[in-house]
Amino acid sequence: MTFTLLSRTMCAATLVAACAVPARADSVASSASSAGSASSGSISDSIGGSSNSSNNDKRVAQGQYRVIDVAQTPGKDGSTRMTLQAAAGGDAPAFYLDVPDRALAERRVNSGELVQVNVRTYGYEFAHADTHRPFFLALQDDWYRELGSRQVTI
Repeated sequence: MTFTLLSRTMCAATLVAACAVPARADSVASSASSAGSASSGSISDSIGGSSNSSNNDKRVAQGQYRVIDVAQTPGKDGSTRMTLQAAAGGDAPAFYLDVPDRALAERRVNSGELVQVNVRTYGYEFAHADTHRPFFLALQDDWYRELGSRQVTI
């Protein structure tokens, strides 16, 4: 196992453990551990271009986004689709974010609200803009694959 793969595996394991432990507001822990009860998914399964976008770009800029629509994700029970538009305006196209309903169990996100997107080494952190409390992590696909459970033979 190479050092890079070992390092990535250790980071992924730390991220999973951090997501299982509630974060404290006064914590000075890393951004991964501040995710608290945030749920996670892969970027390819979670982020997409809006229906009126000519491409399906998965890149998202850091900043605040206004939720312009909230609905059940088409074809996915137990998942909510949010359509987000950059709050600062400009010509950035809207995109959608599919989030498991369990990620929104503590607090829903409604149309008109602001969501803070933070770019992280592992992908994107989506948080409530008013509290900065993360509710979802969209992980780079290679990071997300590292989180999968594997049978170990001894």
